[in-house]
Amino acid sequence: MNSAALKNHAIQQGLRSDLLAIAEMIAPGEKVLDLGCGDGALLRYLMDTRQVTARGVELTEAGVLACVRKGVSIRQGNLNEGLVDYPDGSFDTVILSYTIPFLNQPEFIIKEMLRVGNRGILSFPNWGYWRCRLGLLLTGRIPTVPGFPQAWDDSPRARPLTVRDFDAFCKQHQLQISRRICLEGGKEIPAWMPRNALTTVAIYELRKE
Repeated sequence: MNSAALKNHAIQQGLRSDLLAIAEMIAPGEKVLDLGCGDGALLRYLMDTRQVTARGVELTEAGVLACVRKGVSIRQGNLNEGLVDYPDGSFDTVILSYTIPFLNQPEFIIKEMLRVGNRGILSFPNWGYWRCRLGLLLTGRIPTVPGFPQAWDDSPRARPLTVRDFDAFCKQHQLQISRRICLEGGKEIPAWMPRNALTTVAIYELRKE
């Protein structure tokens, strides 16, 4: 497919901007595991456009059923229990998109990602975005992030985090950041700009030490 066809296919699949950016980081023919894969839209897109060997893990029955309907290989499971079913180095890339705010032990899961995969790619909404800060200042209420309109009391409960929080987390746990992509409205923010204030969604590529 050419770039225009790829973009059109991504729109048809309903991919978020971060998922499209993640897809562009995947090489043809990779073995990919998507943790918390939802309805399997990203994996289906990668199967169609990158000919990857795709596997997914999803907790909800609705997500599992949607994956089956798309022809995506799926296992129902709780990520907080780890990835004991997968041996070391089973995948080229392990993906964790918009899931880290819901994990009880993010360090454990990320290290499991890097155990079973050669690299991990994760994305999360950034509560450090300037509109979130302004909303908290003016209203005194916990803000929602653009593209992630979950109220504080919705289930499952999300733990807000920022780009700066995750940078500090990686340093604390000796996680090697090989690439960082910061997006606002689908456009990448240059490294020289104040990313923590301008980013709506962040994407990190992590590799083994």
